[in-house]
Amino acid sequence: MASGGGEVQDMEVDKRAESEESADDDIKEKRGVPDGEVQNGEQPTEDPETPVNLETIILDPEAEEVDLNHMRIGAMQGFEVLKKVQTLCLRQNLIKVIENLEQLVTLNELDLYDNQIRILQNLENLSQLQILDLSFNLLKRIEGLDSLTQLKRLYLVNNKISRVENLNSLTQLRLLELGSNRIREIENLDVLRDLDSLFLGKNKITKLQNMDSLTNLTVLSVQSNRLLKIEGLQSLVNLRELYLSDNGIQVLEGLENNTKLTTLDVASNRIKRIQNIRHLTELQEFWMNDNLLDNWADLEELSGAKVLQTVYLERNPIQKDNQYRRKIMLALPSVRQIDATFVRF
Repeated sequence: MASGGGEVQDMEVDKRAESEESADDDIKEKRGVPDGEVQNGEQPTEDPETPVNLETIILDPEAEEVDLNHMRIGAMQGFEVLKKVQTLCLRQNLIKVIENLEQLVTLNELDLYDNQIRILQNLENLSQLQILDLSFNLLKRIEGLDSLTQLKRLYLVNNKISRVENLNSLTQLRLLELGSNRIREIENLDVLRDLDSLFLGKNKITKLQNMDSLTNLTVLSVQSNRLLKIEGLQSLVNLRELYLSDNGIQVLEGLENNTKLTTLDVASNRIKRIQNIRHLTELQEFWMNDNLLDNWADLEELSGAKVLQTVYLERNPIQKDNQYRRKIMLALPSVRQIDATFVRF
């Protein structure tokens, strides 16, 4: 058992699962470009609101990766010269319409993060596409993806999507990111049997349901929704990471079949007891800060998790105890991090 004499080393740790993407603003070195022209990745000095004509940008026909981030490109044109391109990155531009990509049949990855696109369209010829990112746009519907049968990862974060739909042809999809939309119901996922990671944080979902076919799912995030109960997870037998923080859950339950869980996040709910998780012996991280836990005896429920490394219990009633950290260390001797602070013995 750990004694109360352990020293505390202050180190802040920020661990959240929601897949958050950050724009890449890398600017490449300019090499012999005539006045008025820019090369792949270079940013001209003009009014930031004025779209740039792609004809002023020199494209290498032999390039396999083309990075045109933050270039103020207003229209997708001139890409037909790219005969070998596999990755096309157009983040942070002023693009309103997906168009003129018909000849890019070698494309594996298309990144249109942070533009002004309203409709998913004109992707029919991109049958080899494996990664598609249209996060931070103005999409209202999931559509136009029927021909993308090789797609492995789809990112649609921060749009205006209200329904999960039109995914039936994406049978090879491994990751689906729909965080920060307007989705109210988990639905139409039955054919995504290879799905490994599903992110639905910051929506308006009221119930965990319709996921029985997702038996290969290892990561599920439904943070910041309107859940009141943990349910509908009985078929997710391979689940390893479950994120349900910032909901209205009152009872820890419904995890009987999820014995492979290594991370359980139920922070910022209305839970009063640690219960019904004694069987989660592979648990490594347990986040239950900002709840209503007031009984020290409940820590016994975690005693079977011999590899438990991290617990977050701050801002529960038990934290008012002057021996808060010492009691956690004694009850859970394997723990090496309590809240945001590492423990050094």
